[in-house]
Amino acid sequence: MIELKAGAQRVRVDQGELVGYEVEGHEYIHQKGSPGWRQSDTEMFPVIGPTDEAGFKVATPRGEAVQDQHGLLRELSYTLEEQEEQLLVFTKTYDAGDWVRNSKFPLKSTAEWLRWPYEFRFTKRFRLLREGLEIKFIIEGEEGMPFMMGYHPAFKLYTEKPTVLAGDKEIPLKAILDAGSRALEVPGCQAVTLQDIEHITIRTQGFGHFMCWTEVDNMVCLEPITFYPYAVSQEHLADGMMKLGDKAREFTVRLLPRILQSSPDAPR
Repeated sequence: MIELKAGAQRVRVDQGELVGYEVEGHEYIHQKGSPGWRQSDTEMFPVIGPTDEAGFKVATPRGEAVQDQHGLLRELSYTLEEQEEQLLVFTKTYDAGDWVRNSKFPLKSTAEWLRWPYEFRFTKRFRLLREGLEIKFIIEGEEGMPFMMGYHPAFKLYTEKPTVLAGDKEIPLKAILDAGSRALEVPGCQAVTLQDIEHITIRTQGFGHFMCWTEVDNMVCLEPITFYPYAVSQEHLADGMMKLGDKAREFTVRLLPRILQSSPDAPR
């Protein structure tokens, strides 16, 4: 476990996973062991969404890839590359065509091994700012590689009726619960605000959309995504992919607690 501290902010990271973010003693992140989800955050790459109805196959220009829900990145381990007082940098690397064992097999999946026909390097960088926590993702790999990118953080809930603000829309927790496993789509959105006992805004760059998911009333996942996977059948999941160019692709998420925005020390 590694901790970052800056003023009233405290961040806890365990092997690249954000397991805690406190500001003035208030915990914003869903805690492992609590009902709802066994993790606190994860990444969805190189695909988002389930693939079981397509036989765990996803079309690419180099043939079919074998992917389970939300891709194989989560099956790889992070390596700590850099650590400073308010900065952590982790990476995952993958060699094209390598078979990776699927941790969901056999209890939750019939796909024992996963495979992607492109090599890539995936960087996750945590940086504490005066106004909040920045999480930046950097994707490097072969030019032309198709991919989707999503971030899957879970936030702890305290009140009975928390809401999510997205532009001029106010989304009650019940609407997210009613969406079930498909998650609630929030298209064309760069930022959402979770209104609870304390408010926090999730502001993004590079993603373009959100989806919201939970099956319990004590946590909610507010997930920036490049594509909503249920917009197409699983056989056509590749239709929602973007392509990597000759330069690295960056995606940024900032967690901005209202407490810090109202502080006289916060940037204007």
